[in-house]
Amino acid sequence: MSLAVSRVVGPELEPIAEKVLAGERLSFEDGLTLYRTHNLTGVGYLANIVRERLHGAKTYYVRNQHINYTNICNKFCKFCSFYAKRGGPAPYEMSLDEVRQRLSWHSDVRITEVHMVGGINPRLPYQYYMDLVRAVKETRPGVHVKAFTAVEIVEIARVGGVTIDQALADLIEAGLDSLPGGGIEVLSDRVHHELFGKKLNGEEWKDVARAAAKLGLKQYATMLYGHIETDEERVDHLVQLRELQDETKHFLTFTPLCFHPEKTELEHLALPTADTDLRNIAVSRLMLDNFEHVKSFWIMNSVPVTQMALWYGADDADGTVHEYEITYKDGEFGNKSQVLTRANMIRMIEEVGRVAIERDSLYNEIVDNEPEKPVTARRLEPVPMIKS
Repeated sequence: MSLAVSRVVGPELEPIAEKVLAGERLSFEDGLTLYRTHNLTGVGYLANIVRERLHGAKTYYVRNQHINYTNICNKFCKFCSFYAKRGGPAPYEMSLDEVRQRLSWHSDVRITEVHMVGGINPRLPYQYYMDLVRAVKETRPGVHVKAFTAVEIVEIARVGGVTIDQALADLIEAGLDSLPGGGIEVLSDRVHHELFGKKLNGEEWKDVARAAAKLGLKQYATMLYGHIETDEERVDHLVQLRELQDETKHFLTFTPLCFHPEKTELEHLALPTADTDLRNIAVSRLMLDNFEHVKSFWIMNSVPVTQMALWYGADDADGTVHEYEITYKDGEFGNKSQVLTRANMIRMIEEVGRVAIERDSLYNEIVDNEPEKPVTARRLEPVPMIKS
C-alpha cells in the first residue's frame, strides 16, 4: 500500500484498503467498520477506487419520466407519505387516458424510460396492469418500461388468480422491460414487523426477484435508510443482496434511498444528512462487488449531494425524472414537477469533473448530437380525486 493511500485511510481502514486494492470481497465486519468509522473521507476514497476501476470518470444518466398511477394503498407503511389517508393526500387512480395525458405532457422531450409504480390498490383488476403497460408503449413507442415493485407484482398475481411466474410472463408479453427496486426497504424481519408488516417479507421479495431472473427480466435494487434500521441491518441488507446477485446475476444497479420523515408516522425522526447519504453510497459501492452500478438519486438527496456522491462511489446520477410524487414537501414542489433537463444533467456531472454519458435503461450508451429543445414551462394539473 502506498504512503498516500495509508495517510488517507488511516490505521483503522488499512486492512479494508488492502482488500479493496487486491479486489477481495469485504466481510460483514468490514461493512460495520465502514459505517462506524469517523473517517468518512477514507471510506469515500476507497469507494472511489472501486468506482474508477469499473467506470473511470464516466457518469451515466437517463432521460426518463415517472408515473405514479395510484396512491390508494392497503399496506399503511409507517414511513410513507404518499398513500391516501385522512388529513393527507387525496386518493386517486389514473385511467389509461390520464396516463396517456401525463406522457403527452412531455412529448416534446426525448424520453427513453418510463418508471411506473403505485400503491397497492385492491380495486384495480388484473387487466388494468396489462393495459397500463400497453398504453405506455403505444403512447411512447420504443420506450423502456420499468414498472411495478415486487409487492405490486404479488398484488397483480393475486387479483389475477395466477402465479407470480404467470403474472410476470403476461406483463412481459404486454411490454414490461424491467422491474424497479423497492418493495422491501430493508431486508430485516424486525424492521419489516415494525414499519411495513402488511407488505412482503424478505424471503417473499427474494422469490419475486428469482422469478424475474428466471424469465430474463432485469431488475434494480434499493435500500431505504435513515429510519429505525441499525448499522448491522444495513450491512446485512447489502450482504443478502450480494448473495442474491451471486445466485441470479440479474440486478443492474443498486440505489441507496434516504428516508424523509416529513408527513409520515415517523415525523419525529431527524432529517437525512449529507454524511449519511455519502456514507451509504460509499459503503454500498464497497460491499456490492457484484453490482456493476451504484446510483445517487438526486430527487431524494439533492443535486449537491449527488455531485459529491460521484466521488464517493456512485457512477449513475439517475435522470431527468419530470414528475416524482413519492417523496416531496407540500409547497416545496408546488405542482410536483421535478425535472433536470439533459443540459442540466450534463452540467451537474461535468461541474465536478466527471464525464456525462447518456444511457438507456440497460446501460447501453446513447450518442445524441441533436441540440436539446427548450422545455416549455407547464402547469401539471392534479389528477381528479376519485369517488369511493
